[in-house]
Amino acid sequence: MGAGPIIDLQRLTVSLRGGYEQQPGCLLFRFTGQLDAYSDKHFLTFISEQRGSSSLPVVIDLSRIDFIDSSGLGVLVQLAKQCQDAGVQFLVVGNARVVQTVKLVRLEEFLHLQPDLDTALGALAA
Repeated sequence: MGAGPIIDLQRLTVSLRGGYEQQPGCLLFRFTGQLDAYSDKHFLTFISEQRGSSSLPVVIDLSRIDFIDSSGLGVLVQLAKQCQDAGVQFLVVGNARVVQTVKLVRLEEFLHLQPDLDTALGALAA
């Protein structure tokens, strides 16, 4: 059920690259690099522009993020809230570093944190 790689990740900032693909039943966003105060606005704009007015669930794959700070967490909370208000399912996939940071501020349930992409995609069907 896993997704194939996104060939082209767009350079959003010097330290953040992102890609997007519509999967059966969801919009999948993948990022690599750093999600911080220098990239948070580009991250939010990229997702908002690609998502448009879609009512498909949103999956944010941060498994290749090297660093996330409070600004990155803030933008994830903002996206989760937008999706919640629109009645759209929102899931975040994290690596050990992302998971540790999210759990530190006790946001794992609000962000619907998933251990890997296959688990996230499986949770959509549930």
